[in-house]
Amino acid sequence: MRLVVARCQVDYAGRLTAHLPLATRVIMVKSDGSVLIHSDGGSYKPLNWMSPPCTLREGVADDGVTEWTVSATKTDDTLRIRIEEVLHDSAHDLGVDPGLQKDGVEKHLQELLAEHTTTLGDGLSLVRREYMTAIGPVDLLCRDAAGAAVAVEIKRQGGIDGVEQLTRYLELMNRDPKLRPVRGIFAAQDIKPQARTLATDRGIECVLVDYDALRGIDDPSLRLF
Repeated sequence: MRLVVARCQVDYAGRLTAHLPLATRVIMVKSDGSVLIHSDGGSYKPLNWMSPPCTLREGVADDGVTEWTVSATKTDDTLRIRIEEVLHDSAHDLGVDPGLQKDGVEKHLQELLAEHTTTLGDGLSLVRREYMTAIGPVDLLCRDAAGAAVAVEIKRQGGIDGVEQLTRYLELMNRDPKLRPVRGIFAAQDIKPQARTLATDRGIECVLVDYDALRGIDDPSLRLF
């Protein structure tokens, strides 16, 4: 990850336009290609950002000011960052992140899906929960009707980080001649549009799951109408 603290102006153009006037901000460039602009406030949410897949070009504008241009790969969206002064610039290798392990709803959701794997796809059968890889456990290892291996990553809220996590698992599992080919299913109660786009681009199937229906709260036999 690259962290830059700079006095900068930011302009976004695409489905909408947005302008951030000159001020001191933090620019984060992640290893997945995403670029995020943060201020010293507003909790975790960036002021503006560009999600992968995208490309970053560093150059100099006609007036001599350093300018970064971030372009989306699949759309015409662009993020232009004019950097007037750099206060800090550093790069850090964070290594492989195993992902956030949650208890509660997410753990229960995993248990329910392990018992009802066909809700993820016809013919799916469970091989093992918490199948261990060198970088952490895959939530579910299943087999489809044809006997092919399927790795399932389960999240309550499906974001890009979850897709990245499953991608890393799939890369390792497909090196195992006893498993490959292994395909992936990203299952969540809600899947963000950016995460769905990234998953589709990587050949990972997205499945929305209904937690209430799985645990029987939404049992049709209990309804009056």
